[in-house]
Amino acid sequence: MSIYDKLQSLGITLPPVATPAAAYVPFVQTGSLVFLSGHTAKKDGKPWVGQFGKTMTTDEGKAAARSVAIDLLGTLHAAVGDLNRVKRIVKVMSLVNSTGDFTEQHLVTNGASELLGQVFGDRGAHARSAFGVAQIPMGSCVEIELIAEVG
Repeated sequence: MSIYDKLQSLGITLPPVATPAAAYVPFVQTGSLVFLSGHTAKKDGKPWVGQFGKTMTTDEGKAAARSVAIDLLGTLHAAVGDLNRVKRIVKVMSLVNSTGDFTEQHLVTNGASELLGQVFGDRGAHARSAFGVAQIPMGSCVEIELIAEVG
């Protein structure tokens, strides 16, 4: 099954690449690696604002991280032209807007990691970091960046 068939079976339509909100580009390819800039969570086209441990639950966070992964896939498609060229999702780095006593950043980030596994199978298994941070641009609850290897 192609990646696009898998996305369709999951009811996912890839979004277009978002226009950068500052002085950076959405992706850079060097050799066989594609580095995607951080993507923030959005809900209904606007920043998905919230802070874990204060205004959001871990389950809401998983949904937010999943939505970020969908945006990342849209950017990755734009970067490489065909997601079937992806040999491996290499690394995911997640920033989770959270209070000092919130300790479930890794569970929030699972929303993205699990979707990447569903879409790419074994090629979606990746190294990962998940950090709690005091704030993310525009008050977003989650920001995630990704590194992929393409063939």
